[in-house]
Parts: sequence; structure tokens; C-alpha cells
Amino acid sequence: MQINLSLCLPRDEVTIPVARHICRHALTDLGVDEDCRSDIEIALTEACANVLKHSNSDEEYEIRVTVENDVCIIRVIDTGMGFDAANPPLLAQADDESGRGIAMMRALVDQVRLESKPEEGTVVHLEKRLGYAEQSVMRKLAARD
Repeated sequence: MQINLSLCLPRDEVTIPVARHICRHALTDLGVDEDCRSDIEIALTEACANVLKHSNSDEEYEIRVTVENDVCIIRVIDTGMGFDAANPPLLAQADDESGRGIAMMRALVDQVRLESKPEEGTVVHLEKRLGYAEQSVMRKLAARD
């Protein structure tokens, strides 16, 4: 089974809780365990916050969430200035007050990829293996196969 969600949102901080809410409730309805949902929610929040802070664009941004069996893939896409992938932005140090979003995302999900091209925008790609509650929809469907 595959589930796809796509959100096209204005580049405004009030949209982050909306995206988080929709993603959390979709994962809850599928029976994804609470710790896993929480990790995804925080990583999504960080990815969206980075778009708002760094994209330098007034255009909308897009969030695509795909759940396929036991994997959740999230893409946060903007059409801003992007960056040179050969010279990525510096990662924050542990004692920095900001700029730790990428490190946080890496700690919470199984895979983080940044795809960016100057003048074309950036895609933050997050991937997380899902854990399901015993009585979840996904486990019931898997038992039928």
C-alpha cells in the first residue's frame, strides 16, 4: 500500500504547524508508533523552518509525504536561490544558538539528502523506517498478504 500527500503552502511560518498537524494525523491513522511520529514531526518542522529562513523566495513551497509499507519519505521543496551543492552551507557547532536543523534532522530520521542548484531551489529529502502499533491498519493489511 502506498499513500501520498502533497501540500502546496505559502512561504509563511504559520504554515509549519499546519503541515505538522496533517502529517502527524495521517501517520496516527495508519498506526505509526508515537516515537516514530514524533521524530518525523520534528524533522519536518526543521526542514520547513529551513525553507522559510533560507529560500529567499516569496513563492510557495511544497511538501510531499509518501508512506509505502514501512517507510516514510518526505520531500520539502522550494524554488528559492538554492546553494552550490559542491560547497554546501557550513553546519553549526554544538554550542551555536541556531543552524542545527540539518544535524537535528540527521539524528531523527534514517536518511537526509539535500539537493540544490543555484537559482533553482532546494529539495530536503527525509526518509524514516516506520514502526507500527500492534493493532495498526498497516499490520492488519500486511497480515492479509
